[in-house]
Amino acid sequence: MPDMQKTPDTRKIPISKVGVKDISYPIVVMDKNRKFQQTVARVNMYVDLPHHFKGTHMSRFIEILNAYREEIALDKMEPILQKMKEKLGASSAHLEIEFPYFIEKRAPVSGARSLMEYTCSFVGTLGEEFDFVLGVTVPVTSLCPCSKELSRYGAHNQRSAITVRVRYRDFIWIEDLVAMIEECGSSPVWSLLKREDEKFVTERAYENPKFVEDIVRETTQKLLAEEAITWFSVEAENYESIHKHSAYAAIERDKRNKQ
Repeated sequence: MPDMQKTPDTRKIPISKVGVKDISYPIVVMDKNRKFQQTVARVNMYVDLPHHFKGTHMSRFIEILNAYREEIALDKMEPILQKMKEKLGASSAHLEIEFPYFIEKRAPVSGARSLMEYTCSFVGTLGEEFDFVLGVTVPVTSLCPCSKELSRYGAHNQRSAITVRVRYRDFIWIEDLVAMIEECGSSPVWSLLKREDEKFVTERAYENPKFVEDIVRETTQKLLAEEAITWFSVEAENYESIHKHSAYAAIERDKRNKQ
């Protein structure tokens, strides 16, 4: 049968990324407390395409995933990318894996146990060298310092999301990164709270007001102090409770450049 993808293209325009998106697939993630955690990810797979080829072979991406069935994990990122390059005749390959990760937490006063879900991501690229970025989005509470200063009866607060992406030289546990980030809001959040916990969380947030700018700066301070991390980006979004819009701030640092 004719291989239409390999037929020549006369427009002489290379494509940076071509591939498949939004594949639902089981993966295994290293768990600090239980060794491993099985979850289901959304997977995007891309390669570059030289200008002289009409297309890439989309089915080969799925074949590669199936070849690593039940083995798709952090330590398999580079081998999967290498296989993508080889099988698709590409000079670079890109793999994005986004997944829910669950951590057991104890309520701050009652000690009630519950599972908290965090959205995490593995993003790997292999050209001449392998590059890997770990990402995690952590929900927190933020309480407005301005509202607290102006109001007689309280202050508006809302749930916020802090998204951190890191490159590192030494392995970092997702649990440790989450714990670090949770300290940067007005208060962490929990899936299960009893009355005494709600009192504690509400009062803690009120005594710890944070602008979105405070959140990204405090997160940056902690990441700068972590020697294993070589590069990071921080985004914070406050889903405002008295405004229709969100408040947003972001910082990026490459510690290798001594910024």
